[in-house]
Amino acid sequence: MFTGIVEELGEVTAVEELGDASRFRLRGPLVTDGAKHGDSIAVNGVCLTVVDTADGEFTADVMAETLKRSSLGALRPGSRVNLERPMAVGGRLGGHIVQGHVDGTGTVVAREPSENWEMVTVSLPPELSRYVVEKGSITVDGVSLTVVDAAPDHFTISLIPTTLALTTLGVKQPGDPVNLEVDVIAKYVERLLGAQAPNAKENVQ
Repeated sequence: MFTGIVEELGEVTAVEELGDASRFRLRGPLVTDGAKHGDSIAVNGVCLTVVDTADGEFTADVMAETLKRSSLGALRPGSRVNLERPMAVGGRLGGHIVQGHVDGTGTVVAREPSENWEMVTVSLPPELSRYVVEKGSITVDGVSLTVVDAAPDHFTISLIPTTLALTTLGVKQPGDPVNLEVDVIAKYVERLLGAQAPNAKENVQ
């Protein structure tokens, strides 16, 4: 489990194509400190398993399903990435509950700079629209953010200077893809209410 509070701005150092999968080598001295084989690290909001670590870098295998559902397939050596270690039990939940299981991808549509912050519009896949609400939480490339406005096909987020400086969202341009993870609680509520609906009709009859 993650919180969407990015710990480190890392970098892809190598990408090895393995048929329908890829092996990534990523630099992140902070997140690899104490990391070992089998540990999890979120890369742009995608939970990956550490294969090995050395000299401030770690290797992770990315399967076809992950490449299909996320924007990791577009990464190349030199690409900057947001990195986060799992939340420690007993720690503060600084963002919101994030699983690192990407629900889909969006595209940066527009950026509107201001003196001390920046408003960013991101396209929203139709199947995710019902989970995104004004003032609700969404994870964009692994960053926990509050939705400013929500529309059927897009949403807006307001980025403070810290987010602009310490994550990849500071350099994303219109047309760039981003990974999206919606609030898992909303998905569970929808599933539970759907399961109860037939019983509710029977009770009415």
